[in-house]
Amino acid sequence: MTGADEQWGAALRLLWGPPAKPARGPKRGLTLEGIAGAGVVLADAEGLAGVSMQGVAGQLAVTKMALYRYVPGKAELIALMVEAAMPDASVLDGRPAEEGWRERLGAWARELLAGFRAHPWLLEATVGARVMGPGEVGWMERALAALDGCGLTGAESIDAVVLLSGHVRGIAEQERAMGGGAGGVSGEGPDAQLTTVLGEVMRVHGERYPALGAALASAAEAGGQDQALDFGLERILDGLGQLVAERAGGRGRG
Repeated sequence: MTGADEQWGAALRLLWGPPAKPARGPKRGLTLEGIAGAGVVLADAEGLAGVSMQGVAGQLAVTKMALYRYVPGKAELIALMVEAAMPDASVLDGRPAEEGWRERLGAWARELLAGFRAHPWLLEATVGARVMGPGEVGWMERALAALDGCGLTGAESIDAVVLLSGHVRGIAEQERAMGGGAGGVSGEGPDAQLTTVLGEVMRVHGERYPALGAALASAAEAGGQDQALDFGLERILDGLGQLVAERAGGRGRG
């Protein structure tokens, strides 16, 4: 047995199959989908810290020992929950065939952000070394497929996807920290909330930070709209576009 089998074997079997042999005990009446769904309900209500084997068992009206016959531990439970909560990447498959890589990656980023907004605990559950299920791997597949034919190396394409997902995660983390959801507690996005908080500081100490004061005043004149997602996304795609153009030029010279 390899180290990976020992560490992640149970999660791999649960997410990808084949299923493990049934554990001894009463006739099995639960499903992995139902167990994952109960965990998602708990996490949506209480956050990831509020999820436990006991809590999920209570949601399903079974004993914790009965739950262990299906899922060996909390790590595997969370893996199932992530797979259940991730938005379906196939929503991107129906986009117009004539769309370029830039439009497809932009749509990919916005759909991914919608998933994090729907289930903010996913931000905490999808970090570190772990097993990813078919749904989550499908998101990486769609992004890499959008870059197919752009002349990037495999490593560059993967790095581009990591860069995009990092930007999306950063926006989602800010929204979560400022109250959750797309508009936080006050209905404002993170840009507007930050401006509000800084405005209080600048009223007293503004003379110490003239550049910041000027930037905030300019943002206020423009309406103070939240543009962090789109601004960062466009800059990332601009940079990728330059690299794609360089690769295309190199091919032409050859």
